[in-house]
Amino acid sequence: MPSERQRLYESFEPLLETAYDLDRRLVSFQANKTQPFYRLFKYKEGFSAALVRYFLNRYAPVSGKLLDPFAGSGTSLFVGKELGWESHGIELLPVGAFAIQARQALSEINPEEFVRFAGELLNGFESSEVNGDSFRHLKITKGAFSQRTEDLLNKYIAACESIRDEALKTTLKFAVLSILEDISFTRKDGQYLRWDFRSNRTLAGKPFDKGNIPDFETAIRIKLNEIAEDLFPKSDSLLFDADTFFGDGSGSIICDTGSCLERLPQYGNETFDFVITSPPYCNRYDYTRTYALELAFLGYDDDAVRALRQSMLSCTVENKEKVEQMEAFYNSLNRQDVFAKVLDTYDRCGAMSEVNSVLNTLNGLNKLNNKNIARMVRNYFLEMCFVIYELSRVTKKGGHCVMVNDNVRYGGEEIPADLILSDFARSFGYSIEKIFVLPRGKGNSSQQMGSFGRTEVRKCVYLWRKL
Repeated sequence: MPSERQRLYESFEPLLETAYDLDRRLVSFQANKTQPFYRLFKYKEGFSAALVRYFLNRYAPVSGKLLDPFAGSGTSLFVGKELGWESHGIELLPVGAFAIQARQALSEINPEEFVRFAGELLNGFESSEVNGDSFRHLKITKGAFSQRTEDLLNKYIAACESIRDEALKTTLKFAVLSILEDISFTRKDGQYLRWDFRSNRTLAGKPFDKGNIPDFETAIRIKLNEIAEDLFPKSDSLLFDADTFFGDGSGSIICDTGSCLERLPQYGNETFDFVITSPPYCNRYDYTRTYALELAFLGYDDDAVRALRQSMLSCTVENKEKVEQMEAFYNSLNRQDVFAKVLDTYDRCGAMSEVNSVLNTLNGLNKLNNKNIARMVRNYFLEMCFVIYELSRVTKKGGHCVMVNDNVRYGGEEIPADLILSDFARSFGYSIEKIFVLPRGKGNSSQQMGSFGRTEVRKCVYLWRKL
């Protein structure tokens, strides 16, 4: 007898289309690495500016109101602005929110003034007086820098705090936030930070060699020079005609800080013409750990980071259930009917029920490498069900939603996020136009390869249209 996941696959199979003009570089940050502005801070969880332009130019030639409820470092917002859109975003992770703030500050400062001020800062920050540590470490970041690097980092931060011009201050602080990983003994690695063997930490397993770790002075000079170069763009560096590729830049940006689970319900019905986003994947990546250095730099202590982790979409094994919290929230809005409708839609999804049942069985057999994976998956898709309901509600009739996400596999069982999320979308009034499948998928983890072989799961971009 066909499984529920197989039935769902068969219902969507005619809409699955291998997208040979899309690749992993476009649906990740990789294609941004050499682009002005986007190269300044490598927010690896985002998608590329080229992907946003591709879908806006192809499916929405007339600009209007754009929404990205998982705005990240603001790629979709700034591309939308360049193309004349009124861009709205929601971002919970303070690192992304600060990157957006810094990008906006860059547009407000005078390039010549920046170069002069940055030069004075570089020549004088080492004499800054520091009262205590400007960089207050989290428990998991202690020892991340050499003593000299930490001393200079504190002096640089102290010098920045004395700057009165807020746009300049933000830009100069953003410069140092962008080099924290480079000058540290750490490297972001999926679910955690990897530590170089030269740190003072006691490390298990094979020693990790990060390679060259630049000194603070070199790293900050290079970053400030990159910012200066981006403030003085060369017209011959553009790959396309500026008028047709970038638009007239007449758009605007508004970004709310917080969880889209709480922000989306506060938008009016049929507000947006286009939604483009990439939510966190159901892959156990904990951004509060991978971005721990940046969160410490922004003033977050251990308690604040723990609270932030629980506020984020349930994509880590540490996330607790939010269903009671969500019920109370919708009750406060006098929208109990919506809460009941979303829960009913989730419960009626046969493929989702099957995934939850299979993972619970595997859990009982101790075949999942963490007992909380089943809970994480269950809550991730429930929370995404609320997100998709609200996205459909705020999308205008005829408007599009583009979503980038990966399927995942746990205990050898594939979880078809593309099909389940599209099934939710269909229930809430979206027409599923296409599910674009990248020619090359994503392999399973090294832990699972030994047990289940090397098999790929689909990497997809969904295209939905509001009926």
